[in-house]
Amino acid sequence: MEWLQYLLFGVVLFLVIQRLLPTKGLTDLSAEEVFQKLKNPKDHVFLDVREAHEYREGHIKGFKNIPLSQLASRQHEIDRNKSIILTCRSGMRSRQAAKILRRNGFSRISHLKNGVLGWHTGLNK
Repeated sequence: MEWLQYLLFGVVLFLVIQRLLPTKGLTDLSAEEVFQKLKNPKDHVFLDVREAHEYREGHIKGFKNIPLSQLASRQHEIDRNKSIILTCRSGMRSRQAAKILRRNGFSRISHLKNGVLGWHTGLNK
């Protein structure tokens, strides 16, 4: 029975490490870099992957809301010819969104490194 505890611990540790590792093909952007890209929106798709109620509470102007929970079923709404810039609250869900998009053939994906939480902090240095 002791081996079961070790197995469970190993699985939990693996899942935690997997979430913290960099996402393949995802570029981290600072708040300043995203701010500059927002000045030229025709080249990019800006997606906020937080839930709708979070988005309504406050969002970065120019970002469209497609919640992570709906991303796979709504990917047809995203222009594949543009680079995708993701954001969420802290950067965790945008990493998950990047994995979904990569599995579905999107290649130019980046995200606001610290999410919406780092947006004002990053611009007010």
